[in-house]
Amino acid sequence: MQISYNVKRDVLYIRLDDTKQDVINQRVSEDVVLDIGKGEKIIGIEILDASARLNLKKILPVEYQVAAGVGA
Repeated sequence: MQISYNVKRDVLYIRLDDTKQDVINQRVSEDVVLDIGKGEKIIGIEILDASARLNLKKILPVEYQVAAGVGA
């Protein structure tokens, strides 16, 4: 699992499966998009406007990557 936060876009991305594969984006709410891969498996979760919706200080003490300008 990999957690990345794009400061510029304020997007938190949780990648659950590191396998390279095609995904379909499925918006489940105004601020949450799921990446669905083979076998209808959730590959990743994208949370938009993350700083307004989550306490990032509590979530991000784990290892994470910060993407400065490139999309998550």
